Amino acid sequence: MKDTATDPGAALNFGCGEPPSTGEAKEVADGVFWIRMPLPFALNHINLWAIRDGEGWALVDTGIWSTATADAWRALFAGPLQGPVTRVIVTHMHPDHIGMAGWLTRKFDCRLWISRLEYLTCRALTADTGREAPEDAIRFHRRAGWTEEAIETYRTRFGGFGKMIYAMPDSFRRLSDGDEILIGGHHWRVVVGCGHSPEHVCLYCPERKLFISGDQVIAGISSNVSVFPTEPHADPLGEWLASLEKLQHEVADDVLVLPAHNQPFQGLHLRLAQLQRSHRDSLARLRAVLHEPRRAVDTFGALFARPITSDQTLMSLATGEALAHLNYLMARGEVRAELGDDGSTWYRLENH
Repeated sequence: MKDTATDPGAALNFGCGEPPSTGEAKEVADGVFWIRMPLPFALNHINLWAIRDGEGWALVDTGIWSTATADAWRALFAGPLQGPVTRVIVTHMHPDHIGMAGWLTRKFDCRLWISRLEYLTCRALTADTGREAPEDAIRFHRRAGWTEEAIETYRTRFGGFGKMIYAMPDSFRRLSDGDEILIGGHHWRVVVGCGHSPEHVCLYCPERKLFISGDQVIAGISSNVSVFPTEPHADPLGEWLASLEKLQHEVADDVLVLPAHNQPFQGLHLRLAQLQRSHRDSLARLRAVLHEPRRAVDTFGALFARPITSDQTLMSLATGEALAHLNYLMARGEVRAELGDDGSTWYRLENH
């Protein structure tokens, strides 16, 4: 989305210095280490966390399944993370977070800890590998305003999710909102958020003033909040905004936030306010263009700072996010939708 979240009169505090190199680990609190793995995307890295757990390590998130990631993990286990892995905790089911979970749990004969919806959703998506794109998905993108050429490209790339994930463990340890788990003698509370993914796990240690936020709170970028073909009438933006408000009430402002991307920082409540304001601004811009009928693809200019090209990944993310904003307004009675003769859905403000 367009970046309206930064307040020049207030700043986050980035006090952890430069990120570690691939294959290295940087201690950011006693027994808590920052790891960075490469990603083959525009967002070219993910932050992972290792917490001293007795004689071994509890790992939080795992990186995408690739030779480069496996080599980096081997370097870590031969160096700063010597000792067994006691458990693998995954915040959510996106491939950069869960991709190596199966590899790690098999290597160390340990358990995957994850919320139920994230585990089951990941299993369902990996089952699409090698499958033809379903007609529901084609209809979804045609109604959003995609061209036939874009839809054909979607068909050829469908089912790629599972190719980024090592074979999933066949069982898991369930994490639920409010659970407290003991890691290295300290209690970490599970705080679940929704909107970016179905049941995203964050870990909060009030005693140590640490908050592992995954993709729920990141400095500098706003996490993608999308509608997908499997649930075309969902309201993930409503869930996301409710989750931001929940974090304001449940997590203290003085924590060191350990996010999945960019830098660790202090100033949680400021960042939450920035993210809320950014989405409010986006909704206002969207309302302004809906005085005339628009398809989802026609709203990109109002919502995003950069042009949305024919790049398949960018198109998919932008379409999902545009529909999240449109569904949010529809769920609150502000917008109506009509199916046009061209097979596209056209949106406009109520009473216009």
